[in-house]
Amino acid sequence: MQISDFAPLIVVRDVAQSVGFYRRLGFHPTVQWPTYAKLTAGAKVLHLASPGDPPPDRPDLALRAPEGTSPTVTAALVLQVEDCRRACADLVAAGIALLTTPAAPAWGGEVRAFVRDPDGHLIEINEVTSPT
Repeated sequence: MQISDFAPLIVVRDVAQSVGFYRRLGFHPTVQWPTYAKLTAGAKVLHLASPGDPPPDRPDLALRAPEGTSPTVTAALVLQVEDCRRACADLVAAGIALLTTPAAPAWGGEVRAFVRDPDGHLIEINEVTSPT
């Protein structure tokens, strides 16, 4: 299989609220319905969907939003930016709380900080400082 691109879908409890949050991160809605939205940032796409029961094409899989803000996550959205510190200052000015301040991890090569969306999805704001 040769993959040409991919676009994550995340489950959110309130699509309109989440669209507002992701707009503050720099995403732009191209489709918005009460239970679904398609957002773009550059050439990348992020899908938002309301929780729902299994549809006929996947009868054993229901869509569910995260429960609360557990310290355990199964995935994170990593958003690449040119300047993590400046991006985080802009987020704070837009009313978005940082989970961590921008910092370089022990292995170096990047500066990153973390936020959560209204449903608790983890989002990493990442600046590459040296190519790998």
